[in-house]
Amino acid sequence: MNFILKNSIRNFSSSLSNYSKMTGKVVVKTTNAPGAIGPYSQAIIANNQVFISGCLGIDKDTMAFPSETDVSAQTKLALTNMKNIVEAAGSSMEKVVKTTILLKSMDDFQAVNAVYSTFFPVDPPARSTFAVACLPKNALVEIEAIAIHQ
Repeated sequence: MNFILKNSIRNFSSSLSNYSKMTGKVVVKTTNAPGAIGPYSQAIIANNQVFISGCLGIDKDTMAFPSETDVSAQTKLALTNMKNIVEAAGSSMEKVVKTTILLKSMDDFQAVNAVYSTFFPVDPPARSTFAVACLPKNALVEIEAIAIHQ
């Protein structure tokens, strides 16, 4: 019986490893950042890259914003959440190569840049910034990223 159990566990582990290789992706989940508020993953590792879903500046425990009106506070928390997800994926903020920032108002561009530059002080990643009509949970800012995995 013990042999059968050990063999089953070994086969399951091998199947899981093969599944990851076949699908070419690994789902990243961490409790150090807010869980997804919709049908998506916090991040996916594929082709030696980490694709981080849009991060909001919400607290991981309360799922609330530090401030409904302070874009700097929301940006800092969004980037902190991103950092925690990137690190859970086995990468780092230094390996982020592309970000996309969505703003509720382009009037917040400079305030977001001030906070953003503290997370990427040297050789910041390529970036696009867009103003949008509305963001999830009525956020002021949302940031997604791509990082190198290894």
